[in-house]
Amino acid sequence: MHVIAKPTLIEFWSKYPAAEKPLQAWYRLMESEIFTDFNHLKTTFATADYVDGLTVFDIGGNKFRLIAAIHYNRRKVYIRDVLTHAEYDRNAWKRT
Repeated sequence: MHVIAKPTLIEFWSKYPAAEKPLQAWYRLMESEIFTDFNHLKTTFATADYVDGLTVFDIGGNKFRLIAAIHYNRRKVYIRDVLTHAEYDRNAWKRT
């Protein structure tokens, strides 16, 4: 899959250093695999959820959330947001 855009991850882990290693691991895994659909993705990312048309990943032992739009047919992953668990729980990401 082609992940767009890594600078979003770098910006987040610059602010939250504990997120760097788990986000790098997520990025490497996403870039090395080709997922055909959400069910296929769930075999690798068991905690991923499909919420309001977006895929939500638990990152770093549920400390962070990565929200992405995935276009399986084009093999593209568009990072919409990376949040702390607390930020995610406030649901503000759903309104933007």
